[in-house]
Parts: sequence; C-alpha cells; structure tokens
Amino acid sequence: MPVRFVARRSSIHGQGVFARTAIPAGALILVYKGRLITHAQADRRYSDGAESGHTFLFTLNTRYIVDANAGGNAARWINHSCEPNCRACVEESRDGDPRRDRVLIEALRDITPGEELTYNYGIVLEDRQTPRLKRLWACRCGSVSCTRTMLQPKRTRIALA
Repeated sequence: MPVRFVARRSSIHGQGVFARTAIPAGALILVYKGRLITHAQADRRYSDGAESGHTFLFTLNTRYIVDANAGGNAARWINHSCEPNCRACVEESRDGDPRRDRVLIEALRDITPGEELTYNYGIVLEDRQTPRLKRLWACRCGSVSCTRTMLQPKRTRIALA
C-alpha cells in the first residue's frame, strides 16, 4: 500500500501533513501515537502548556493523555483549521480498558493529492479566554471562516429542573 501522506513544511504553521494520494471521505488516515500519560503527569511535565500556545498532547479520556512528544508519529504535525478536511475521534477499546483507547484521524471529505490535512483541535482551556491567550493560541489556517484562535468556547452547563 502506498504511503498516503507526508510531513513537510506548512504555510499554516511549522510542519504539516500532506496527502500524497487521493484519500476518500470517511477513510482512516492514521492513529495519533505517543506515550500514554495521566492528566497529573501531563500537568507536572507541561504546566506551561496554556502559556506556550503549542502542544503535542491529545486528551484520550478522563484518565489518559497521548503525549506525542515521546514516541509520536506524523499525526502530531497535523495542523488546526477552522474548515478542516479531517477529524480526530477517540475510539474506545472493546474491552473497556481506557489504556487501549485510540485517537483516529479520519477524512471528513475527499482529499486531493498535495492537500494539507487539518482538523479542528477543539482546545478548551479552564482559564478565561483573554485576548493574550487568544493571541497565544492564534489560528493561522487562512480560511474565510477563520475564528483567529484555536480556542473553543467553554461548554455551558444547562441546569435541569
């Protein structure tokens, strides 16, 4: 099977991942790989994460995070876009073991050779979204519907009567 993608310099930000072949909508492109760490370990190792505007951490579930800084693959270079052509979804393990959950990168639509692969990072910070944090987490996707930040609004809780 031919290699479907390649990592190289991106006009969006740093490295990017680009299709080498046509990728049909719904296709599994790759699995986000890295060392499995707990949320507490991530907090200790990367306490400045919200202050750097850059991370290779992917929340897997309530217990674990995938740290692509260690043992990561090309998925860590996929850039954010406000109009993504891919999505990242968590596949829960069949046996219910949260250590075996996986992050899958799938095509949302047909992707042409040479096109950069992107997904919406969906970053929600616990902190208030100040103008400084929005600048730190600036989006550079260039789409017409760009929100200018990778930060997503906090989900509001609905009180049930």
